[in-house]
Amino acid sequence: MKIKVLVAAHKPYEMPNDNQVYIPIFVESKLHSQIPENYVSDGTGDNISLKNPHFNELTALYWGWKNLDCDALGLVHYRRYLTENHIPRRNLNEILTAQQIENLFQNNDIIVPKKRHYYVESNYEHYIHVHYPEPLKQARRIISQEYPAYLSAFDLVMHRKSAHMFNMFIMKRKPLNAYCTWLFDILFKLEGCIDITGYDKYETRVFGFVSEVLLDVWLEKTKYVYVEEKVLYLEGQNYLKKGFEMLQRKFNPIHD
Repeated sequence: MKIKVLVAAHKPYEMPNDNQVYIPIFVESKLHSQIPENYVSDGTGDNISLKNPHFNELTALYWGWKNLDCDALGLVHYRRYLTENHIPRRNLNEILTAQQIENLFQNNDIIVPKKRHYYVESNYEHYIHVHYPEPLKQARRIISQEYPAYLSAFDLVMHRKSAHMFNMFIMKRKPLNAYCTWLFDILFKLEGCIDITGYDKYETRVFGFVSEVLLDVWLEKTKYVYVEEKVLYLEGQNYLKKGFEMLQRKFNPIHD
């Protein structure tokens, strides 16, 4: 099975040794004169590299979808990977191997990270406490008009208190083609109906943020069989701080 997993990065960083499976990809490369050695560029072939400031790691996904010939394609981040290990060390030797991925695909179509649980708020509440609500509202409108069969799944996911985050997954080619066709059609339409000129630099990454919640909408509707694996962080996580910040956002939303 020919498996490729893109490792999205915007700077030089330690990368996996298995370069047959894991491909470092430099995002936003069309806005840079040079890319690090041994990285591929998201600005070659059929690409949307120039959209990276607003689409985040999705420019890597689009590039892989359009330009790589493989049986399965995945997307991870330079400091976040998927692992089977119960308590993974912060070590690249802990990430999913080609054999582990192939074994998981014997009974599954898709590999995703374990869900992030919010407990005190729904996915919709979490989104609007952190980001401007208008893009998410417009995404729902587009789905209602262009993909009405997905609308009930959208509303269901928005009411849940957990989600598969980070735009990380590994998919067999058939579901990948279906997902990317659906996702990018919605996001490109969303580009044309929201005005982000007044957003700060962080908030202009809006299409990447919206796509994180759309993955579960698509999974809920299509019913492809997926398996969850743990997320390995190469850098430390302050969970107490994250929890405190989430409560702050809930009671003091940054956007009205």
